[in-house]
Formats: sequence, structure tokens, C-alpha cells
Amino acid sequence: MDLKQREEFSNNIVVILAMAGSAIGLGNIWRFPYMTGEYGGAAFIVVYILACFFIALPIFFAETIIGRRGRSDTFGSIKKLAPGSRWHHLGLLTIITPIVVLSYYSVVGGWSIHYFFRSFGPLFSLPAAGSFSEFISSAEAPILSHSIFIILVAAVVLAGIRKGIEKFNKLTMPMLFVLILVIVVYSFTLPGAMKGVEYLVNPDFSKITPDVVAAALGQAFFSLSLGVGTVLTYASYMRKRDNILVLGLGTAGFDLFFALLAGFAVMPAVFAAGISPAAGPGVVFETLPFVFSKMGGAAIWLTVTISAIFFLSVLFAALTSAISMMEVGVAYLVEEKGMKRSRAVIAISIFAWIVGMLCSLSFGPLAGVQLFGNSIFDFLDKLCSNWMMPLGGLLFTLFVGWKMPPAEVLDEFSNGGKKKLNAAMYPAVRFLLRYVAPVGIVVIFATAILG
Repeated sequence: MDLKQREEFSNNIVVILAMAGSAIGLGNIWRFPYMTGEYGGAAFIVVYILACFFIALPIFFAETIIGRRGRSDTFGSIKKLAPGSRWHHLGLLTIITPIVVLSYYSVVGGWSIHYFFRSFGPLFSLPAAGSFSEFISSAEAPILSHSIFIILVAAVVLAGIRKGIEKFNKLTMPMLFVLILVIVVYSFTLPGAMKGVEYLVNPDFSKITPDVVAAALGQAFFSLSLGVGTVLTYASYMRKRDNILVLGLGTAGFDLFFALLAGFAVMPAVFAAGISPAAGPGVVFETLPFVFSKMGGAAIWLTVTISAIFFLSVLFAALTSAISMMEVGVAYLVEEKGMKRSRAVIAISIFAWIVGMLCSLSFGPLAGVQLFGNSIFDFLDKLCSNWMMPLGGLLFTLFVGWKMPPAEVLDEFSNGGKKKLNAAMYPAVRFLLRYVAPVGIVVIFATAILG
């Protein structure tokens, strides 16, 4: 495709919103609260913050530099920057990974649709505690929800960069923050909620163990959507005059802020209900509906309102990330294979729907199907989270830190020397890229192997 015909985001703020939308997803609102609960509360948060800025952010810069300089999809950008080499295989890896992630991610996104509608009226009454496992083990309702989620994602991506992705993020990101703030305020008003707040703000550094460090590294990596090409693809739609340093700090800041908000939305409610903070992955979809139903008391309107707001925020967060994942594959099919955007969207959607359906059924009718001792859902989740995503991130850091000429990296990072602060910070960023970030990724690999 002619570069002149490529769409671009309209300004730097929009790019930050789009990148933040890609990063802020189920990793923040679903995964971060239960990870914090399982790994020691505030101590985990401290390690997570350090991991975000000293390991995850440099990898984010690496993907951004490749994307904006290559001005193409993940495969095309690598091919342009390293012609005649085998580095383009990195592009293929980061096309396959987000499509696979989208497949099982859309299943969880579908759960948020189901629970959103169950917040309303007697027909969609809130489930009792323990009914989450009953819901996901059924066939019809989870697959229907998964299908609706895929259709919503496809509709936005089909509309293109400015009319679809940009407009959607400009609308939903502010709404998402308002919605989660409402939940935070509600959680703080619950009797006993302050114990949950203390759990999040008073670190016990004796709880920091190698497992906690590895979990925080993995969460920072997962939270910023690194190693899957989403950052690279969105960066390819940036204008040349946009500031990469501001983009990175803005995205990381938004992502971190939202993760903390999600923690303050969930944990006070969990403590108020007398539930263990280490309740695990089911804390959002199993524990919180039960908490809302009990805390609302006689005021059923309050129960309905708070539950609907919460699961709507989960849905928005899931959609913004899923949209970025689908766009990676769509950009590749359009720019490398010459497909029309509509056909590319349909192709990716059908693949994600079929694989996602198998993932959904793995909680019920296909529960007996095991891949290396895991259900279909768990196998794909572990394959991507523990191996494919970190591998993509490692290769991105090695490519920018060791393969690309330093002068080209500096030129892109500093906008040809026009951004003086960027140029001044470049040596530190380069050091983190070459020596610190790779070590962090190796720790993630080691944890996956030993675990």
C-alpha cells in the first residue's frame, strides 16, 4: 500500500488514548486486582510500578520506534528496517500471537456482556455465589456472549483508523475512567472497606519473594500489551512529529493509574464482604456480583446500577484491547496480502470466533480435552502469556537495542534531534533496552519453565 494512502491518528493525544485503550484491558480490571491479592497487596504493587517503568516501558519504546519508522504492519516494518535478514520472522510471530490471544480473550470479554445484562431486572438477576462456574461450563450462553463480543470488535475495526478505532477510544476511554471512579467511590463507602485500602497502600516488604517479582514482571508485560505487535501497529499510524517519549510516559501512566483504580474498586469491596483477597481469577466474575447483591440491601436499584456500571467498564476495557489485537492481523492482510479491509476483518473474526468457541467449550463439553495437561483455554493462555508474548518482547528489544543502527534509533526517538529532552534521555533508554529489559524477560521465561 502506498504510504500516502495510509491513515494516521489525528494527534498525539489521540495516539495516547488509543495506546492506553490497547493497554488498559482485562489485564488491568480483571487480572491486576486478583494478582495483587494473591501476591501480597502493596508490596506487589511497588514491584509492579518499578517493572512498568524500567522494563516494560523500554520495550514499549522499542515497538513504537519500529512501528513509526517502518510505517507498516509488523511484518512489513521489520522487513523494511532489516531487508534481506531473517528478522521478518519476528513480524510473523507478532501477527499470530495477537490473533490467538484475541480468540480466548473474547471469551472473557463475552462474560462481561453476559454479566452486564444479568444486572438488570428479575429476568437478568444477579447470580448467587458459586454460579460463575455453572455459567462458564454451559454451552449456549457463553458462546452467544463470545459471538456478540467478536461482532462488536469487528464493527469498530471495519470502520478504519479515524472513523473506527480513534473515534471509539475518544468516546470510551473517558467514560471508562468515570465508570471505574464511580465503583471506587462506592467501594470506599462500604463498611470495613478501609481494610482493603490499607492492604493496597501499606507494603510489607518481607512479602517480596522471587515469585512476587516474577509475577509483577509478567503483569507489567501483559498489562501494556507488549510483544504482540499492537503497540507497533498503532505506532505505524502515528504522525512523524508526534513525541514518542510523551506517548510512552502517557500510556504507561494511564495504564498504571487505571490498574490502581481497578485495585481500589475491587479490594475494598472484597474486604467489606469478608472474602479472602487471594480469591483468584474468579474475584471479578464470581465474587463481586455476590458482593453487589448483598451490599445493595433493599435498594435494588443500587445493586443494579453499581453492577451494571462495573461490568460495562469491564466490557469497555476488554473491547479497547481486543480492537488493537484484531487490527494487527487486519493491517498485515491489507498491506502484505492486498486484501480489502472488510475481507481481512471477516477472516480474522471467523478464525477468532472458531478458536474462541473451542476455548469456551473447554470449560464444559470439551473439558476432557487436554493439551499438555491443560484445557484448550488454559493451554492457549499459557502459550501466549508465558512464551509467545515474552519472546516477541525479547526480540523487539534485541532488534532495536542491537540490530538497528544507534543513529537511526536516536533519530526516531528524538524526531531528528528536534526533541532535546528525548535526545538527552536516549542513553538511559538505550541502556535499559540493551541490558535491563532482556534480563526481565528472561526472568519471565525462567518462571514459566520452573513453574
